[in-house]
Amino acid sequence: MDYRNIWTMAEAQNGKLKEVSFELLSRGRALADKLNESLVSVVIGNNIDKEQLDQLIFRGADEVLVVEDESLDDFIVETYSNVLVDMIKEMKPNIILAAATVNGRTLMPHVAMRIHTGLTADCTDLDIEKDTKNLLQTRPAIGGNILATIKTPQHRPQMATVRPKSSKPLELDPNRTGKIRYIEFDRSLLDNRVRKLEARHDQDRNINIQESDVVVAGGKGMKKAENFAMLQELADRLGGVVGASRDAVDRGWAVYPQQVGLSGKTVTPKLYMAVGISGAIQHLAGMKTSEIIVAINSDPDAAIFKVSDFGITGDLFDVLPLLIKKLNEEVKA
Repeated sequence: MDYRNIWTMAEAQNGKLKEVSFELLSRGRALADKLNESLVSVVIGNNIDKEQLDQLIFRGADEVLVVEDESLDDFIVETYSNVLVDMIKEMKPNIILAAATVNGRTLMPHVAMRIHTGLTADCTDLDIEKDTKNLLQTRPAIGGNILATIKTPQHRPQMATVRPKSSKPLELDPNRTGKIRYIEFDRSLLDNRVRKLEARHDQDRNINIQESDVVVAGGKGMKKAENFAMLQELADRLGGVVGASRDAVDRGWAVYPQQVGLSGKTVTPKLYMAVGISGAIQHLAGMKTSEIIVAINSDPDAAIFKVSDFGITGDLFDVLPLLIKKLNEEVKA
């Protein structure tokens, strides 16, 4: 049996699909069209809302494979791996894509090791090689200083994890048709050696720059940690959150969950403000798909201006107080 079709791994929590499930479909759809193969969304969980499963079809999937059971309510990598490996051995997909989330980064290496195939983690770009039809998997390497393109010519399936927010979901098309197939859970696949006791979250959990519509990010030009208070004030006025460049995080002015770029998070807010950020290629890769980009920098030749919709050339320590003052006046008015 030939290996065929592209699978994307949907993620669910409390019966609802996470947004990244739909983002992956846009990646998978492009690959499936180039290979003339079907796009399949795989859902492992419990009591997944039927309307949500329909949305997978409406947003690009040709088929949805659903494995449901109360024992799959919590993500236990050993059991999820058993389920996915069993499906792979039976159906032989050509390509499997998952999100570079905690779940995806845990499950995919576990599966790749068991089925003896390759895995490229944290990809920023995917394509199909014309002559060989191999999956071209591009990801940052050497601390984000270069982009490496990797392929798996000798083994199948080809597997990759993709950064959340690195692509937008396809437009919902309620006229699309497809098949939703429920697969009975084989309880022999349940790994009883492991059970969930509790979940604990670190103190930075409330920092979620990927979900905010407004991100105000600071870089090396902020000069010291105390100056990030101005960014926080501006973000508060705009109803957003504070992000940071790698330089700022490395200096201890911000924490890693705030980092934007190849070695941090990819964001697609409605408004992205880059303050004191020069615009290194690693940073641009993490924010250039934002809807509106505003840059403030004293260097008129800074690379950040090349991707900006609006640019302010000037000393940020003059510009920020004026912006905050004007916004405060708007609120009072």
